[in-house]
Amino acid sequence: MSIAKLEYIWLDGYQPVQSLRSKTKIEKGFSGKLEDCPMWCFDGSSTEQAPGGSSDCLLKPVFIVKDPQRKNGYLVMCEVLSPDGKAHPSNGRALIDDDDNDFWFGFEQEYFLWNPETEKPLGFPEGGFPRPQGPYYCSVGARNAYGRAIVEEHLDACLEAGLNVEGINAEVATGQWEFQIFSKGAREAGDQIWIARYLLERIGEKYGVAINWHCKPLGNLDWNGSGMHANFSNTVLRTCGSREIYEKVCEAFRPVISEHIEVYGADNHLRLTGKHETAAINEFKYGVSDRGASIRIPIGTVERGWKGWLEDRRPNSAADPYKVAARIIKTVKSAEVEVLAEDLKVA
Repeated sequence: MSIAKLEYIWLDGYQPVQSLRSKTKIEKGFSGKLEDCPMWCFDGSSTEQAPGGSSDCLLKPVFIVKDPQRKNGYLVMCEVLSPDGKAHPSNGRALIDDDDNDFWFGFEQEYFLWNPETEKPLGFPEGGFPRPQGPYYCSVGARNAYGRAIVEEHLDACLEAGLNVEGINAEVATGQWEFQIFSKGAREAGDQIWIARYLLERIGEKYGVAINWHCKPLGNLDWNGSGMHANFSNTVLRTCGSREIYEKVCEAFRPVISEHIEVYGADNHLRLTGKHETAAINEFKYGVSDRGASIRIPIGTVERGWKGWLEDRRPNSAADPYKVAARIIKTVKSAEVEVLAEDLKVA
């Protein structure tokens, strides 16, 4: 009988940024199917999710892939439930209203490879600074690209696990990189991002390199911050062929700036300054091919006759993709109701 190692992965209750946690469950004769992953529990008092006197929290498996780094291993993404079986307050996945998987998401996850001894990105000389940013974006060569071995190993691990990674590239700042993941269905898009983050953290252990998800780890210095741009669409955006409808959807985001910023990642005021390819945090604007906008309308959407997707550029690198997706879906659906109502009036 085969013995499988199931790595149960979940998000803790730390604020303002949740962290990944995991532990291994050994299962004999495991089928490899999600439905055969049993519910499990953990000590929530050690993860800011329960008091010591009533510390059990439940782990509900929701997504599974092969573990590319372990023999007979699986990575199992879990939702955290309270003992009564209801979604725990820390459970952002439970907020997503996308039961028919009509929403498609593509997240562009940026991050820094970080030297834990110097507390600087890879590529920063000890006691000083590298050349100004410019030559590092999509770069090649030892003078410009730092940590490629880690990035390549992570890409291979993600692909072997079956994650839908659509690309990687070196980013604008020294030691900064990005991977992109796409999924049909908001929940699975979040699942895949979290599993990919988990794999990157674990590979970093091997090299003694930390992964810095903070949106502006170099503070006010003249270096780009890190985002997690959210590309999204639903049937309306993919098929409408109407600039007017696209603009109505974009306008629906204007009155709910604060609601979006609230879940778009901690310390985003340090990143969303109106500089370094960002819009100011308290402003809202959108435009075709505008990387300084809050929401960019991709040129590909226009070229397809206003059939495609939108990109919200405000979510930062440490944001929870579940909460980002949940908020975007809520806003887009509110715009659809308005569009349909106006269409009925015209008819």
